[in-house]
Amino acid sequence: MDVSFPGGPHPQRGAGVVAPFDFALDRELWRRVPDGISLHLTRTPFVPVEVGLDLARLVSEHETLGGAVRALRTVAPGAVAYACACGGFVGGTAGERGPCAATARAGAPRPLATSGALPEALQELDARRIALVTPYTLSVSRSLEEYLTEAGVRITGRVRPGPIRRIRRVPCRDVVGMARRAAGPPGADALFIGCTNLPTYDVIPQLEAELRIPVVSANQAAMWAAPRRLGTRAMGPCQALTDETARRPGPAPPEEQEGWA
Repeated sequence: MDVSFPGGPHPQRGAGVVAPFDFALDRELWRRVPDGISLHLTRTPFVPVEVGLDLARLVSEHETLGGAVRALRTVAPGAVAYACACGGFVGGTAGERGPCAATARAGAPRPLATSGALPEALQELDARRIALVTPYTLSVSRSLEEYLTEAGVRITGRVRPGPIRRIRRVPCRDVVGMARRAAGPPGADALFIGCTNLPTYDVIPQLEAELRIPVVSANQAAMWAAPRRLGTRAMGPCQALTDETARRPGPAPPEEQEGWA
């Protein structure tokens, strides 16, 4: 008698993630994907360089990314994400295509880069003017602004606290404080919080409720884009990008607000 097994988990689909060697927020990525997706993470080799343009270029070298993808191919992921924002945008919109091309040449299916997922996310939210939080060096922050400008995005306000040596250890309360200051000037359609090593999952709902505009982070954009390439949706309740019920009209421009003089 043939008796089928009545329970057990649904078959898992895999998403590969290539992260920089110092990436420490694995749990944040996992919280953003549905139960049917398994994340297979690997890291780039360690390089003894301070956070800055040189490090961004070193961790995104094509041979480095290719080696990471070849390791991931063993578990046959359905998509591969490069989870480093600055590794893509430091080369501008043309350079952003480099990581995807390198991972594709190494056999990555449905490749994507965090920097490329950002314009996709902003387009999804119809956000053309954004406030910006960047915990990078000044040169890296300027590269991000140039990249966004090339992509047709206008920067309405920014907070650049300067280079933070251990970005992964920044407390959530500090992230909230920087976001509030960046969104101070009026007119932003959304707020972007840069760097995949900056914790944001738990602060996004609070900020969106307070600022009344969508908030997008680097990890959120990447983990929103990866499940889409696998035909499913990312997790993130009460976050405008991943939960359409959380989307609301932003504040009216100052000249349209009642009582503006």
